[in-house]
Amino acid sequence: MTVRRCLPWPNPVLRTPAADVEAITDEVRGVWADMIDTMEAMPGYGLAAVQIGVPLRLAVVDCSETRGQAVRMANPEVLHASVQLREHDEASPNLPGVSAVIARPRAVTVRFLNAQGAVEERDFVGLWATSVQHQIDHLAGKMYFDHLSALKRKMLIAKAEKLGRRV
Repeated sequence: MTVRRCLPWPNPVLRTPAADVEAITDEVRGVWADMIDTMEAMPGYGLAAVQIGVPLRLAVVDCSETRGQAVRMANPEVLHASVQLREHDEASPNLPGVSAVIARPRAVTVRFLNAQGAVEERDFVGLWATSVQHQIDHLAGKMYFDHLSALKRKMLIAKAEKLGRRV
């Protein structure tokens, strides 16, 4: 089990769009394994590779009740998003101690390279959809608080500073 350290906000890697993954290799599988170990140790529902300093478009998501059902994704992209929104309290290990309610599409269809290297299209609903969108944002250099108004974002970061977090 390898739990990796999450980069502290405002590390520039968190604002830099990640590079596409050309092929699913043993190295990619190793990064995914570390990401799952790190996600489980938090505990969390998902993790993007950039959060642990790997600038590749890799994400893992596991919103199952029993855990152990992680979906491994390379180069995920949303093909379709529902009009109906779902609110959920989101947070990030990159800026611990704070969270915010974010409204995102309740369901999404995502295309990605799976663990076998095949292109897969999958529908995600509810918490799964929220987590997948959260990870895709990370891979594009966005944080969940970018969905907030400027004032709410400023207040969230000020709260993190007050808690002694590096910002």
